[in-house]
Amino acid sequence: MTKLSFGAHPYLLGFDQLERLVERTARTGTEGYPPYNIEQSGPDAFRITLAVAGFADADLALTMEDRQLVIRGRQAEDGGERIFLHRGIAARAFQRSFVLAEGVEVAGAVLENGLLHIDLKRALPEPVVQAIPIRKR
Repeated sequence: MTKLSFGAHPYLLGFDQLERLVERTARTGTEGYPPYNIEQSGPDAFRITLAVAGFADADLALTMEDRQLVIRGRQAEDGGERIFLHRGIAARAFQRSFVLAEGVEVAGAVLENGLLHIDLKRALPEPVVQAIPIRKR
């Protein structure tokens, strides 16, 4: 039995990239650290909030990699000066990614009270009507 690919459907021309985005989103993992929220902050605006307690702004990196927002965190190594009797606060490195739709851009990021807020904005494209001439042969 042959699997009909979403991008190969005859009425969906040029949507093969959408299928690749869905596959990449499924591969981003289901790890639970750090926890995060996604909220709609306006009609065309979103906010991703990650709980990154213990991370300084220098320990965090945000990059855009082919429509994918990647957030990485790595705390500087402690020089061995401290001796823990109990260590219950996670200090592990992490990477979390979010695939952004075409037209969604990062408007800014701020670290506040152990929460990293990343604001996203969808730029609405101007509607374009184009007349296509028909040639005679």
